[in-house]
Amino acid sequence: MIEIKDFAFQYREGTRPVVSGINLTIPDGAFVGITGAAGSGKSTLTYALNGIVPHCYPGDFYGSVVVDGLDTCETALTDLSRVVGSVCQDVDSQFVTSVVEDEVLYGLENFAVPRDQMEGRVAQALADMGIPDLRDRVISSLSGGQKQKVAIASILAMRPKVLVLDEPTAELDPASSRSVFELLAAYAREHGTTVVVVEQKIALLSQYADLLVIVDEGRIRFADAPADVLEHADELKRIGVNCPRSTTLMNRLRASGAYAGPAVRTVQEACEALVEVVA
Repeated sequence: MIEIKDFAFQYREGTRPVVSGINLTIPDGAFVGITGAAGSGKSTLTYALNGIVPHCYPGDFYGSVVVDGLDTCETALTDLSRVVGSVCQDVDSQFVTSVVEDEVLYGLENFAVPRDQMEGRVAQALADMGIPDLRDRVISSLSGGQKQKVAIASILAMRPKVLVLDEPTAELDPASSRSVFELLAAYAREHGTTVVVVEQKIALLSQYADLLVIVDEGRIRFADAPADVLEHADELKRIGVNCPRSTTLMNRLRASGAYAGPAVRTVQEACEALVEVVA
């Protein structure tokens, strides 16, 4: 679904490339988590997927980024947006209407989706995000978590093949963050949509993602299954990525010879592993 080859990008006002030497293949239907320290270039990497660079932020673009056969550098944003749906970190800046139903309808109307399909798409998108009861609500009256789900639903209604989200849980509490990830993972499984999430909460990414990508100083340091990436907890910490405490604990026990199993991703996995350690 996504093929990135030798990608590098330098913003017009910049003095050096923000990302460089990026090579990454993402299969159809994968749930991908991208993280890294602040300023590592992870957001710029996703901007290349939806065409924000170079179409909105001009600069020097090297290599190629191809999504579903479309070169994002050469394809018009209008055409690319039919394949790649994006949800930005500040969802309030993304809303264009005041009522939930109108917000979900907005993209469908712009893309001239036949009227007889609109009702089904709106209802399905709201159901996929678990918010059918919010359909008639005023957006300004919603909580942060509810707004995030509305923003995602408005994109899902257009049925993109790829969904790109930039820190979708940055302003959410732990319960709301987990709810958003569970809904995204379920949607990806049920519809075969490729989901790419930029997120600082590595514990959530490692629990739900199929592929975990670590970006460091504009380059990909790791791109592998979450458990394999978490094996490198000490190195991740040195580059500004803090692993879950449960992962760090079990990695230290492995280093001491007390534990021989794989890296753990959750507290539950750590508890199960510890039972074996102390048995």
